[in-house]
Amino acid sequence: MTLTEVWPLFGLVIRTPRLELRLPNDDELARLAQVAADGVHEPTDRPFLTPWAERPPLERARHVLRGAWASRGEWAPEDWSLGLTVFSDGEPLGVVWVSATEFADRCEVSTTSWLGLPHHRRGFGTEARLGALTLAFDHLGAAYATSEAFPDNAASVGVSTRLGYQPDGISRDVRDGEVLVSHRLRLDRERWERNDRTGIEVSDLEPCLTMFGVG
Repeated sequence: MTLTEVWPLFGLVIRTPRLELRLPNDDELARLAQVAADGVHEPTDRPFLTPWAERPPLERARHVLRGAWASRGEWAPEDWSLGLTVFSDGEPLGVVWVSATEFADRCEVSTTSWLGLPHHRRGFGTEARLGALTLAFDHLGAAYATSEAFPDNAASVGVSTRLGYQPDGISRDVRDGEVLVSHRLRLDRERWERNDRTGIEVSDLEPCLTMFGVG
């Protein structure tokens, strides 16, 4: 048996005009870890509740590997997290995660993402999330997508705004002994349908459907 026959998610590919989103092989995962080691935000920024990207380079790289391995090992149709590496011309730029719990009943996903610092402010974040949400809404039947961001995370909030997310309350969490407020954002199907998905293709999804709990 081939790896894709055993784990069909390795065959799933989302293509956008400039990007390819898919699971990486081990060599590509190591290159993705290097992207994280090289930095994913400016030293003065703190965009993540779990401050993994503030750690030393080797720890950042290992965090990427652990996250990829854990998502595969813990995968279940009722509780899954798909970490799609974002590729441009064969080179990894970052990751967009699509996650869900009881998706077959709730029809709701959440997303989070990061890109290597050299790839910021080039529209890749919006394009990658649009591709990931095309999978969720147009191919898996999602009714909602959610995201969260700190108020000063202009890049993440900007992506959500461009794609039609609306305010959905706040979350209060503790980081380093300090209470932080995040804005919750929600995208429903009606507003999703207003997005232009021209040039986005999803291939080899059918063998994966049962793994998402919808087959």
